[in-house]
Amino acid sequence: MMDAKKTDILEDVNGIGERLHFEKTISDLSARLINLPSDKLDTEIEHALKVILEFFQVDRCALLQALPGGDAWKITHLASSQHAPPIPVGTELPRSINPWAYNRLTNHGKVVLFSKVDEMPDEARVDKQTWRDWGIRSNLVIPLFLDKTVVHIIAINAVQKERVWPVAFIPRLQLLGEILVGALERRKAEHALRESEEQLNLAAAAAEAGVWVIYTDTGRLWATDITREILQFPPDEELSFERFLDTVHPEDRENARATLARCLETRDLVRLEYRIVLPDGRLRWVVSRGRSFPATVSHPERVMGVAIDITERKAAETRICEQMEEIRRLKDQLEQENIYLREEIELKSVHEEIVGRSRAMRHVLSRVEKVARTEANVLIMGETGTGKELVARTLHRLSNRSHRPLVTVNCASLPPTLIESELFGREKGAYTGALTRMTGRFEAADGATLFLDEIGDLPRDMQSKLLRVLEEGCFERLGSSRPVKVDVRTIAATNRNLSEEVVEGKFRQDLFYRLNVFPIALPPLRERPEDIPLLVWAFVKQHEKEMGKRIERIPREAMETLQRYRWPGNVRELKNVIERAMIVSDDKRLELDIVQKGSSESHPGLGLENVERRHILSVLKKCGWRISGPGGAAELLGLKRTTLQSKMKKLGIKRPSP
Repeated sequence: MMDAKKTDILEDVNGIGERLHFEKTISDLSARLINLPSDKLDTEIEHALKVILEFFQVDRCALLQALPGGDAWKITHLASSQHAPPIPVGTELPRSINPWAYNRLTNHGKVVLFSKVDEMPDEARVDKQTWRDWGIRSNLVIPLFLDKTVVHIIAINAVQKERVWPVAFIPRLQLLGEILVGALERRKAEHALRESEEQLNLAAAAAEAGVWVIYTDTGRLWATDITREILQFPPDEELSFERFLDTVHPEDRENARATLARCLETRDLVRLEYRIVLPDGRLRWVVSRGRSFPATVSHPERVMGVAIDITERKAAETRICEQMEEIRRLKDQLEQENIYLREEIELKSVHEEIVGRSRAMRHVLSRVEKVARTEANVLIMGETGTGKELVARTLHRLSNRSHRPLVTVNCASLPPTLIESELFGREKGAYTGALTRMTGRFEAADGATLFLDEIGDLPRDMQSKLLRVLEEGCFERLGSSRPVKVDVRTIAATNRNLSEEVVEGKFRQDLFYRLNVFPIALPPLRERPEDIPLLVWAFVKQHEKEMGKRIERIPREAMETLQRYRWPGNVRELKNVIERAMIVSDDKRLELDIVQKGSSESHPGLGLENVERRHILSVLKKCGWRISGPGGAAELLGLKRTTLQSKMKKLGIKRPSP
């Protein structure tokens, strides 16, 4: 039953992981549409449809729009796999080929979905025949609402194989679809607004009389007085387009000709910025906007527009550009001067769980960052208590596999008789007592990261089997000959010198090379004494909440003693020492006297229980063995009466006989 429960839990975890991945996908797609330029909207919608297609592993995903009159849908955007029969964008699908689905979607706003065509009701016989003719085996069609009206739909087809649709994902797909439709409607409104603004701008400019007209049949240029003043033309001079070009800066003339040609070809409103060379040699910046009008009975073909002097604006832009360039130069200089500080801040923000600012720890964290997002195997080496597992968890958290859990195996704690089944799993009946099938740690870590702690304690016969998994990515469960393929990234840790063990024949050389792709060596605490104050305060803050105490001061002499000590147990030993000190500290000052004599490893009498017992006894004697009430031992110790009584019972503390 326990193995079945583990299997159910793993299935739930995978399901949750898939939903979280889907939620992230929808969020990412929605975010890409924020402030998206209208000219990139079609490309972005096609990208979104392709992502949906790949996520559900289907063959076709399309966005369709209802045509006026309600007699057909039109495919506006489409993503297809190479296995799907091609359907061009713009294809119209008449209501007659899917009358049942059309009515359900348009009139009732309900989803149409099936995993098999035969699941559809008899009244959908015309629709079913159409789906069969189109080779659709599974279908999901979602209505998209705009002001309570279905104006678009998203259709997802499976052609190669049947597909079971996750109903829980449909509301999120509908939301994404409505975001796409909203973006399309915004673009339509923007186009309408832009046309209106262009007309208003042209009329407003005309009211200022800075207007010009070019008649294309003769090339004659007509201009108002303000336009003549801007272009420096005499009031009575006959003007032409070629005369205008004579005043334009030589570098801008070709662009002016091309803009006029584009205006005549497209009938769109065009804009041109150019320079005018004044008679005294000075330059004047001008912007012209115009549009072409076709010939009529009363007027020949012409281009009409306005001209605005923007010389002052251009000068201001030049000054701003120069100032921005100066700002960029100063910014680059500041970044170069402060690169050390920036790297330190970045390391701290990324590795908040790892405390340390020494050069040695910054080097370790830098290597962690470099290798985290790769698939390389990592071997973490260091003495006991240096934090190898914490580094492994940081590597996993920064990796591309962080959406899956880190699977940990302590090779030193597994009995030799069970280590193979723990790592690779077993089949039912693989050995006496194997009543159920069991999934091994490698299989549980498929798609994730496996942390092999104390890898140096792995038996020699298991080392060859581990090597095969690392080289080939497959293994056999105990009691089975069928290979199981897995995708696992391996992080190993050891407090041994594996190089020496390879020489002594205790560890396979080929396995060592396979694990040691990217080594990370953790420095012992004695080699980074500058990190000890940070660690001490981190452990103090950690235990403050647990013990209900607040520490504000640590004597300098005590801190210096901690930094001089050799710490054979490294960070783990330091943590235990701080915990003992927190227990014996009565006020806001951390008492570290006991540490000056050495750690608990060298002074068994100063073990945690002995220290706690002596401290409680001293407080009880001080208050005359009164436990509760004002001035009682519980109040002095900052404990509840029941908690103190429980600790006294556990530590064997009894009130002496009178």
